[in-house]
Amino acid sequence: MSDVIVVGAGPTGVMLATELRLRGVDVLVVERDTEPTKVVRGMGLHARSIEVMDQRGLLERILPLGTTYPLGGFFAGIRKPSPEGVNTTYPYVLGIPQPVVERVLLEYADEIGVEIRRGLELTGLDQDGDGVNLEFADGTRLRSRYAVGCDGGRSKVRKLLGVDFPGEPTRVETLLGEVELTEDWPTIVAIVEEVRKTQLRFGVVPLGDGVYRLGAPADGVAEDPTVPPTLDELRKQVRELAGTDFGAHSPRWLSRFGDATRLAERYRVDRVLLAGDAAHIHPPQGGQGLNLGLQDAFNLGWKLAAEVDGRAPEGLLDSYHAERHPVAAAVLDNTRAQVVLTSLDAGAQAVRKLVAELMDFEEVNRYLLEKIIAVDIRYDLGDGPDLLGRRLRDVTLKQGRLFELLRGGRGVLLDRTGTLTVGGWSDRVDHITITEELDAPAILVRPDGHVAWLGEDQQDLDTHLARWFGDR
Repeated sequence: MSDVIVVGAGPTGVMLATELRLRGVDVLVVERDTEPTKVVRGMGLHARSIEVMDQRGLLERILPLGTTYPLGGFFAGIRKPSPEGVNTTYPYVLGIPQPVVERVLLEYADEIGVEIRRGLELTGLDQDGDGVNLEFADGTRLRSRYAVGCDGGRSKVRKLLGVDFPGEPTRVETLLGEVELTEDWPTIVAIVEEVRKTQLRFGVVPLGDGVYRLGAPADGVAEDPTVPPTLDELRKQVRELAGTDFGAHSPRWLSRFGDATRLAERYRVDRVLLAGDAAHIHPPQGGQGLNLGLQDAFNLGWKLAAEVDGRAPEGLLDSYHAERHPVAAAVLDNTRAQVVLTSLDAGAQAVRKLVAELMDFEEVNRYLLEKIIAVDIRYDLGDGPDLLGRRLRDVTLKQGRLFELLRGGRGVLLDRTGTLTVGGWSDRVDHITITEELDAPAILVRPDGHVAWLGEDQQDLDTHLARWFGDR
């Protein structure tokens, strides 16, 4: 019996599995597909996800595989300069296809001993007080102490659990594909620039080696969204908008996606949890889906590992839902707003014009952008200074950078007082005496980089160490 079975070997599932394995958990990942997908559903990493990769030592692998772009223009495609003073060491977007991110994570997972079994389609799930039973289409039966559904927007885990998935169905659909084009690039750029004056869901992105990502609004909503469009269907929609199909041919893959917006009612049912698209789906505006899932996994991993180890304090695993559900709700709201702002309706265009004018104010531009890149998140950890519940930005200390110090997946106490101690929690929390100026005499940082406590009183510190890391 495994400690944890993760259903779904996409970026969220593999990220979660590596977080668990980093802490010694016996984790198995099961996946329906026999090979990693080639479909590119995400095209980049935002600042907080880049920070997460740095905190696990993966940024050095991923950064050379992508292209950095300025931050401006990511809210509803409203073109504005990158704002000043964004609270991150990485004030850019890393353009990188989702399958490349997935490949890096899979390589890392293999290095640290994560087992992944493919070709297993989940058909049944039940649980008792000691574990979870999973059944698969080929007759395979597996049991684990916990299970996590990371199996996408049509999650079988979520459906078997009976978790409600309220929200709005798809109203508009977009066709997408990776194809070769015969038209020359300057002509393509000129045509796309003209079409996007009125159709922001139309676009062509060069991927190298003569391959392009081509997207256009669909003519209605498909009865079965799992059936990909044909090349002729995509070419027809492109021609209607652009007057040419750019000579599209030789598709690598074709897909369709809608603007359905839904949020799971709860992220945990006893020993089974949900993460990534299994817990929330939303339109692609702002490019937040891949990032939201990775950050779910980063929040859940250390908490579930502590539960498996038997050292989790009461309520720690439930804090996953308490912290991440509001974050997803906020993402759903900002994507809803962006969808409205991309509508061709006269009223929506009037609002878009007004928002564009407001974004000329630096504070507004930065505020909206930080929603997209997820550096504005503050978990509700109770009353306290503004930094409480926020992730601590990377800082350079004489012992090294903070993000490097977090790579072991442990908590960190940054202590300027020289009088504090982590005592019986030293097997879970590193105590680092520093001389550098911070926003408090001492800061307790959780394994996910968020601030759990600030102060200088040992008794108060002990209370918070017990709250987040269990008994001594």
